[in-house]
Amino acid sequence: MSTLPLDRPPVAAPLRRWAEGWWAVVHLTLHLVVLALHLTALVLLVVGTALVPVLGVGVLLLWPTRRLLALCARLERYRLAAVLDVHVPAPPRCAATGPAWRRLALDTRSWRTAGHLAVLVTLGTVGGTVVLALTSTGLAALLAPSASAGLGHGGEYGWPFGIPGTLRAPALAVVLAGALLLLAAPLLARALVAVEVLTALALLGPGRGEREAELRRRVDVLTSTRERTVDSVEAERRRIERDLHDGPQQRLVSLAMQLGMAKRALERGGPDAASEHLEAARSAASAAISDMRHVARGIHPPVLTDRGLDAALSALAAASPVAVVDVEVHFPPSERPSSTAEAIAYFCVSEALTNTAKHARASRVVVQLWREGDAADGRADLLRLRVSDDGVGGAAPADGTVASGGSGLRGLGDRLAAVDGWLHVVSPRGGPTVLEAGVPWGAGGGR
Repeated sequence: MSTLPLDRPPVAAPLRRWAEGWWAVVHLTLHLVVLALHLTALVLLVVGTALVPVLGVGVLLLWPTRRLLALCARLERYRLAAVLDVHVPAPPRCAATGPAWRRLALDTRSWRTAGHLAVLVTLGTVGGTVVLALTSTGLAALLAPSASAGLGHGGEYGWPFGIPGTLRAPALAVVLAGALLLLAAPLLARALVAVEVLTALALLGPGRGEREAELRRRVDVLTSTRERTVDSVEAERRRIERDLHDGPQQRLVSLAMQLGMAKRALERGGPDAASEHLEAARSAASAAISDMRHVARGIHPPVLTDRGLDAALSALAAASPVAVVDVEVHFPPSERPSSTAEAIAYFCVSEALTNTAKHARASRVVVQLWREGDAADGRADLLRLRVSDDGVGGAAPADGTVASGGSGLRGLGDRLAAVDGWLHVVSPRGGPTVLEAGVPWGAGGGR
């Protein structure tokens, strides 16, 4: 339930609804423009269905009718989105196979579209006619006294005695009636359009069975990606343990040994004898600090949290063995995505640069990031990234699938799928390689 800002006067909400109702007037008026197309589709459907028993002649007519119904459905979705900002998702394609008559009979999209067109031909046409009549009559009533005076007609509907700004009682009644008609037209249009929108969502969108099938598919995907994500997290934990064991732990053991030797040398020979061991201990401590910083950067780089993707990727590019000729971040620092989206995008670029350095034999890499879509206009709000190089390719098939790619690509795909993201890699033999990914802008919540 939406609430009004405290600094907005309460009267603004009804006025805003009334003003937005004119879009409903436009929508209903457009019914009269597309009425011929809708009637044609319905007549062809009725005639084709009636002629099916006649040696199957109706099937020949139903085939183009199905195409026409699909065109009408796309037109209605576009009209609802363009005029009313109501986005109706398209249902999935029919999975029926076999003869043409079987696919026509089992394709529920066409029959549901026909039901929606039947509603539009009746309710939409009547509503459009009534709203258009109210609007035109209201405008005519408002302009009648002025038009009468302009034509030199005095009497009951003109400006009396040559004094502008005063109206006789009959003329005032006409003006008030016109104002009431113009006041009522958007409100009536909103009510009629609300019924049409509910019908469109029920008939033009996915049906109940299709929604349930999509939910089951979604649950299966999430279950699979959750299992792979858990495996990926476990592998990451083992990598961190290995890095700590092979790096900082060995350095700290060496540091402890050097300090012990320095203590014994100090007891036996004085400060001069211990200086060499203390220098070795200092070197071991510096190396341990460096290794710890390296491990920490592998977990989550501090610069990413403090300064965002632009600075973090620039630092990543500077440390890359392959020349990163450009890092383009096409959104301002004030529009930072969620911390989860930033981290996933950072590790996608990091993994891509690592793969390029290991396998691609490339001489240059270009990294690009931008924001695509906006939740406010109904499109997916994504953080998009592209990493391209001029290497030898072969990282994944040319169709962009990553299932047969390396473990790094599969890990990236699982990490992205866990937050409803996606990964697409085109890397034919001989190159070039282009890795593209999309991460929901607000994945995982706020900053």
